[in-house]
Amino acid sequence: MSVQRAVEIRRMFDRIVPRYDLLNRLMSLGMDVRWRRWTAALVAPWGKLALDVGTGTGDLALELRCQGARLVVGLDFSPQMLAKARRKAQIRGLGGLAWVLGDALHLPFPDATFDCVVSAFVLRNLVDLPAGLAEMARVLRPGGRLASLDMTQPPDRPFGRLYRLYLNRLVPPLAGLISGDMSAYRYLPNSLRGFPDAHSLAALLERLGLAEVRVRLLGGGVVALHLARKPHPAG
Repeated sequence: MSVQRAVEIRRMFDRIVPRYDLLNRLMSLGMDVRWRRWTAALVAPWGKLALDVGTGTGDLALELRCQGARLVVGLDFSPQMLAKARRKAQIRGLGGLAWVLGDALHLPFPDATFDCVVSAFVLRNLVDLPAGLAEMARVLRPGGRLASLDMTQPPDRPFGRLYRLYLNRLVPPLAGLISGDMSAYRYLPNSLRGFPDAHSLAALLERLGLAEVRVRLLGGGVVALHLARKPHPAG
């Protein structure tokens, strides 16, 4: 079942590439650009080797490079997303980027390869969240930083209830109309079902052995930015 779900998610992302960036801007009221900038800044990428897991059309990878990362590897399982990311880098004249087709649950890199590992709006799509986070931690060097930006469970307050209505009732038909793919954006609210809230996700990072785990809630509490560090081995 998990393999079939992964195949379906990959096909869905391949289909929505042409309007993906536009819809991200519309659904976040343009805030996703700023959020990615903050995510990149938190891992202090200057001069470092960075990995963007689930890079999509490459916005976070490009931001890491603009903030001085020596080399950024953008990995995604959607060939069409990677093709768009590659074109965006070429248009902007940015080098120092490598695009890799791969699975977030089986990262094709040795242990302790990267100085920093990031992801944006990816974790909800993993068929095995603990395994995906464990892989991200595995390829991170001791002392390196891991950051993840993603939606989280809306707070049980008036704004949170309003956001749930927006996400479940308004986003799917509007985004489906713009993208031409109704099923893809019915998937979006479904992806939050069963996904841990921000504090539970922080606890999971700690159980995986990461340290100095911090959480910042954004967008009125509907988006969470997690930051953690991989400790050096004892002794």
